[in-house]
Amino acid sequence: MASWYAIRARGTGAEVAIYDEIGAYGVSAKGFLAELGALPEGTPVDLRLNSPGGSVFDAVAIHNALKRHEGPVTVWIDGIAASAASYIAMAGDEIVMPENAFLMIHDPAGLVMGTAEDMRAMAEALDKVKGSLVSGYAAKSGRTPEEVSALMAAETWFDASDAVAQGFADRLIEPVRIAARFDIGRFRNAPPVLVEAVEADPDPDGAETEADEETDGDAEGDQLSDAEEEQAAAADTAQPPAETPPPSGAPPDPAAIRAEAIGHARAVVDLCRLAGQPQMAGRFLEQDASLDEVRAALLALRCEAEPEIAPHHSQPGRSSAARPWGEIVARTFKLKG
Repeated sequence: MASWYAIRARGTGAEVAIYDEIGAYGVSAKGFLAELGALPEGTPVDLRLNSPGGSVFDAVAIHNALKRHEGPVTVWIDGIAASAASYIAMAGDEIVMPENAFLMIHDPAGLVMGTAEDMRAMAEALDKVKGSLVSGYAAKSGRTPEEVSALMAAETWFDASDAVAQGFADRLIEPVRIAARFDIGRFRNAPPVLVEAVEADPDPDGAETEADEETDGDAEGDQLSDAEEEQAAAADTAQPPAETPPPSGAPPDPAAIRAEAIGHARAVVDLCRLAGQPQMAGRFLEQDASLDEVRAALLALRCEAEPEIAPHHSQPGRSSAARPWGEIVARTFKLKG
């Protein structure tokens, strides 16, 4: 299983690259924290981000670990720091953004299957998580918690200039090429210029991962590191550029077929994990089941396992001690995106 991060010693410091969804497909922050903790005390860290977000709990753990790190932490947003990734960025002593990069903050969202009590507990958990995120964004930006809360509720996208002006970043550098490594269409307010840039990526397979321009010999304009190149190759999930349908009789586009297959497989895996049945994903994929068929099968299995709808306290084996809410949240909850 490919990791969504890479940590590598670079000269007198260390470079950390997060170039994929955070905590994707069952890979938690545990390994990340172990590697970060193994760095010598005081090691300068360059954290490079190009991520749509992911698990909020992993992001909070990473943010806190970076804040505890004794050495200076510089965050370089190499393309996009959205959702949970933007919260990780707030741990930087300095946040640097190319002029064409973006940062996005929004409210946390979650999924849960269960009773009305489960739903109320999820809502309470979401409120608590948002409170924690608001504190982190406000501490970095200097904005009031009320201002940050409103920005999150609106799913606010900042280009680099806006991010610096509003305190969410510290410094601008020259533009870089933004690689299309994830589906930006999952967000409701993604800036059109960003959507167009991703769709127009001339190299959807990620063969080229270098910045288009270099500056006067410092790290701002350097080519992507070996760690980033390895991460890009391991997490090669780019989407093809938008195209008009091929004429009748034309051969199918291999890149489009591959992207569609990857997207379908990810959706099946996510559905099975949310239903608590990750072991079923392989069977569904072998059967080439549609998403509707997967949902129907998982719901039928759920009904067979729990045929009654009754108050939580009256169901044997379903007390909070038998199925703690933290376990439910850890399995089903992540920032959308």
